[in-house]
Amino acid sequence: MACAAPAAMVNLAPGRRTGRSTHVAESMTSQPLAGWGKPDLDLTEADWQSSSRGAGDVQIAFVEGFIAMRNSERPESPSLIFSPDEWHKFVLNARGGEFDLT
Repeated sequence: MACAAPAAMVNLAPGRRTGRSTHVAESMTSQPLAGWGKPDLDLTEADWQSSSRGAGDVQIAFVEGFIAMRNSERPESPSLIFSPDEWHKFVLNARGGEFDLT
C-alpha cells in the first residue's frame, strides 16, 4: 500500500475560518512530488491506534521512524505521513487549539 502525499504537502488557501486558523487545508489528489523526503511506506501490517478516549475518526501508526495518520472510517484512503518533527509541531498546534472547529 503506497503512502499518501506527505503532511507538508498540503495547499493552504485563504478561506473559511476554522478555529484560530485563517486558512483551510485542501487535500491534494495528485501523487507525491519527488524530493519531499518521505518514503513509500508499506502500511499493510501497521499497528493502527485510536484515541485513548475512543473518540474521533483518526488513527495513527508508527512505521519505520515516521508517523502515519488515516481516517478510521475510510482505512483504504491515503494516509498522511509525518516526520517526527512534523508530528511534534502538529501535536503542539492541535493541543493549542489551532484546528478546533467549534
